[in-house]
Amino acid sequence: MSNKEILVEKQQHIGIITLNRPDEFNTFNVPFARQLNDSLVALDNDEDVRVVVIRANGRKFSTGISLDEFKGKSHKEFREFLKGMDEHNHTIAKMKKPVIASVHGIAIANGAGLVFACDMAVASERAKFGTTAINVGLICLGPAAPLMRQAGRKKALEMVLTGDIISAEEALRLGLVNKVVPDDQLEAATMELAGKLAAKSPLALQIGKKGIYAMDDLPYHRGLEYLTDLFASLCVTEDAQEGLAAFQERRSPEWKLK
Repeated sequence: MSNKEILVEKQQHIGIITLNRPDEFNTFNVPFARQLNDSLVALDNDEDVRVVVIRANGRKFSTGISLDEFKGKSHKEFREFLKGMDEHNHTIAKMKKPVIASVHGIAIANGAGLVFACDMAVASERAKFGTTAINVGLICLGPAAPLMRQAGRKKALEMVLTGDIISAEEALRLGLVNKVVPDDQLEAATMELAGKLAAKSPLALQIGKKGIYAMDDLPYHRGLEYLTDLFASLCVTEDAQEGLAAFQERRSPEWKLK
């Protein structure tokens, strides 16, 4: 196994990021967080990649930030440090391409936050999730940002302030994951979803993600107008016309990103 803390590979049009600190339960430290963010940016800039999957080596997806990192820093140093720990939350939301988390074992604290920040998530039936920093005198505010938008304020407050761990089925009910599958089907189910997205028009995927994220920050009517403008910009692309023609001619489309 490579000694890199983040592994990156490509399978056809799918970019795969593997968290690779299994002996430390894929906990976040500065090199790990930086490599993760850099890998996300690189795959987003790779024109051959249409979808990104994040998975993990070892028994646990990620148990958050390494507790050793919370020692011997000033307030200013902690601000810079935590900014790096949360950078993926900004990056995934800004990426053109959809990002899917493939979750087994435990995903807690910043590990849960990574899952919540992803655009979609597939979880094994024995996976568990929690914003557990409160249990060691800290608080999961970075993970709370995507959590609250998906589960609502009351549930986010309950999870962040109690530190309780929830099951994969509960995460599915709350909208924190898209699908729960038997443990031995996790990889296949994740790649099936990734492959389904990768077969779609890359430009349509990009515009769809951009529009849906923008709706979080816009009033309803302004949001609708913005989505109309985005849709119109897609309609004039070569790929949109190719998609229509391929459907009518009953053939597979050939996307050109134009």
